[in-house]
Amino acid sequence: MLPELGHLDRRQIAKLVGVAPMNRDSGQGSGHRRIRGGRSPVRVALYMATLSAVRWDPLMKAHYQQLRERGKLGKVALVACMRKLLGIVNARRRDELCAERLAAA
Repeated sequence: MLPELGHLDRRQIAKLVGVAPMNRDSGQGSGHRRIRGGRSPVRVALYMATLSAVRWDPLMKAHYQQLRERGKLGKVALVACMRKLLGIVNARRRDELCAERLAAA
């Protein structure tokens, strides 16, 4: 459901999935950033994987707790962890693709 994985940078892939913060500013008005759009089936799967990672993976657990200690709401911290997990998966896929290209050459 995400063939672009490994071909785009972390910001582009986050926007494609729909976990990048999007602003709704107009004139001098500035509001909260929200996630929207993107591929909802991928976002749902990423949400469930992030819930598990925040509970059991030491790196993600520490990142989530740090965000909570800084005053972020639970869902906001969880979406930030979703972006972090997506970036990790994207980088691993990019490295796999590079290794495949080197092996083929």
